[in-house]
Parts: sequence; structure tokens; C-alpha cells
Amino acid sequence: MRVFTDPRCLEHHPPPGLPECSERLSAILEHLRAGGWHLEEPPSAGASERGGAPSESARRAVAAVHPDEYVERFRRSSERGDSLFDSADNPMSPGTWPAAWGAVEATLAAADAAAAGAAAFAAIRPPGHHAERDTAMGFCWFNNVAVAAEHLRRHHGVERVAIFDFDVHHGNGTQHLFEARADVFYASTHQFPFYPGTGAAGERGVGAGEGATLNVPLPAGTGDAGYREAVAERVIPALDAFAPDVLLVSAGFDAWRGDPLGGMRVSEEGFAVWSRLLADLAHRRCGGRVLSLLEGGYDLTALPRLVAGHLAALAGRFDSAAGSEAD
Repeated sequence: MRVFTDPRCLEHHPPPGLPECSERLSAILEHLRAGGWHLEEPPSAGASERGGAPSESARRAVAAVHPDEYVERFRRSSERGDSLFDSADNPMSPGTWPAAWGAVEATLAAADAAAAGAAAFAAIRPPGHHAERDTAMGFCWFNNVAVAAEHLRRHHGVERVAIFDFDVHHGNGTQHLFEARADVFYASTHQFPFYPGTGAAGERGVGAGEGATLNVPLPAGTGDAGYREAVAERVIPALDAFAPDVLLVSAGFDAWRGDPLGGMRVSEEGFAVWSRLLADLAHRRCGGRVLSLLEGGYDLTALPRLVAGHLAALAGRFDSAAGSEAD
């Protein structure tokens, strides 16, 4: 299991009190290092000669998902020192622009590793699954998992990509980016009704993509049993039938029972159960090619443990006594 990050991801500093803070990632990285996980950085990480600017490969990868006009608008907003970008949920700081690119760079490095047959995780922020094609929202600027999917298709020739999103919030941006396509399957479990208001069961894709979207909305208060039923009986069979070449996971840990934003009741072992199911699917269908990316999760005390347990489960060696053990 290979873990990728980028130091620029820590440079985005929202105002005090916003749950999507740099401490989320720093706590995860500290916990993983203490548990023996080796953290890799892309070659461009913190490149001082470019002031942390994106590599050309990252620019091309983002351009496959977000129009140039949107990226340029984001750049100008950063240079002006704007306090917000598109949404009250997207406050800007001097480090927001480099952090968003750092998340993309680490994602691409992890995607390359997955394409080569590895299981990989991108420990990144800002998250991405709410980012629409030309609109930032929900703490998200670039849609990292969508960038990974397109990179795998265009750069590595992957024909079929599946994305499973288990964040407590529906990944509206990811769904909308791929809902008209049949080569990318998007599945989501999420609290409903809840932010951002999308993700009803009837949203199944449009046009050529009809049937390549699966939403499994769950009521507030759903715990381990309800999630396991949803994942084991709805999500896994659908992903299996799609037969992806690579499995991508939008890993949000805000369905945790103590999360300050979510309203679900999932335990640490609950997350590990479906992580093991995903690992089994990846080995059965994708030759072990699985890439998981950090999305939400805002309980700073529990989040590092939840991430470590998820990684160990994907690596095939999770147990309740050694949830953070590295390979």
C-alpha cells in the first residue's frame, strides 16, 4: 500500500472555526508516520523554483476536468487576495492556490502507482468531490477524484473506471462530471436529505450514462448494519457488474458516529468492513488497482485512526488490534 501526500496541502488556512482545516491532514500524517507508514511525495512537491506552482502534467490533468476559464478565475482570485471564492464554504487564504495544486499533484502520483498495479492512497486537502466543472463549493476547488479518473483514462489507457464515494455528503461534482458517460461508474452512499441536496435514488445518470450512476441515500442515524447492507448488497454488486479496470474511492470519514458535521453512527470497525469489501473487489476485478483519496471527516481525534484503519483494510491486513500497522 503506497501513501502519497504533498506539503502544499497544509498551506490552505481557512478562518478559525471552519472544520476543513490543515490540522485534519497534519494529524493524519503524524499518525501514519508513527504507525510506520512510508509517505511519498510527487517530484513537484513544494517546488521552490516555481513557488509551488503546478507542473505541466498537473495543468493538463486539471484541464481535462475544469475549463481554463475556471482555473484562471481561481488564479486571479488568489492573486487578488479574495476572502471567498464562489461560495461561503470556500474561504481563501494565500496558500489555497498552491494547496489545491498540491492535492492534484499527490493524486496524480497515486494514480500512476495504481495504474502500475498498486493499492494507493492520496492523503490530501482541500477535498474535491463537491467541485463542479466550473464552480467551487463545499470546501472543494478541484475535483481530485475526477482528475484521477480522467488521468487514468487519457494517460494510462484505462477503459473503465469505477468511483465509490462513501463521504457522508453526496459528491455532486463527481456525479455531474460523469453522469452522461458510460465509461465511468459513480456510486455513492450518503446521508439524505442533507448537503448539498443531490443524490436521490432516482438520479441514475443521463443519456449514454444512464445506469452508470448509483445513489444509495441513507437516513440520518444509519450505523454499521445499515451501511454494510448498502455496500455489500447494493454497491459491491453494481461495481462488480460494471467490471472496472481501476477502482477509485472518495474516502470521507464524516459518517463517523462522532463527526461534528455528519449525522450517522458508523464505528471504526464499520469503516473497515466495507474497506475490506472494496479491497476484495479491487483484487477480483482490477488486479489490485485501487486508489483512495481523502475527502471529508472532521473529528480530529478519531480521523487519523479511521484513515489508518481504512488503509490497513485496503492493504488486506486490518484487525481491531493493529488498525494502523503498515506493510
